[in-house]
Amino acid sequence: QVQLVESGGGLVQAGGSLRLSCAASGSIFRINAMAWYRQAPGKQRELVAGTTSGGTTNYADSVKGRFTISRDNAKNTLYLQMNSLKPEDTAVYLCNADVTTRPAIRRENYWGPGTQVTVSS
Repeated sequence: QVQLVESGGGLVQAGGSLRLSCAASGSIFRINAMAWYRQAPGKQRELVAGTTSGGTTNYADSVKGRFTISRDNAKNTLYLQMNSLKPEDTAVYLCNADVTTRPAIRRENYWGPGTQVTVSS
């Protein structure tokens, strides 16, 4: 089993910044792709940003130039630096990881419980 735990959410005024973290632990052989998703009330879950194990990144158009995704492979941790936050960024932010687990060396997909980000106008 693998556990993902997000942290760093909170309440911030428009124009402010937050840094989210997602720590992975458990029976990890290797973490492959990782990503941040978000889900606002009444809306579908959407991809915010993703990164491969090699460091290739992709972003939703709505966050390009404002958010930066990064990862520390030695710490099995994913980050999301969010700048110039807008009220429409308000959502629960969830971490997702594609993990090769041990001892079976099998690829599995995991989600964290999420962290709330609220941006006030």
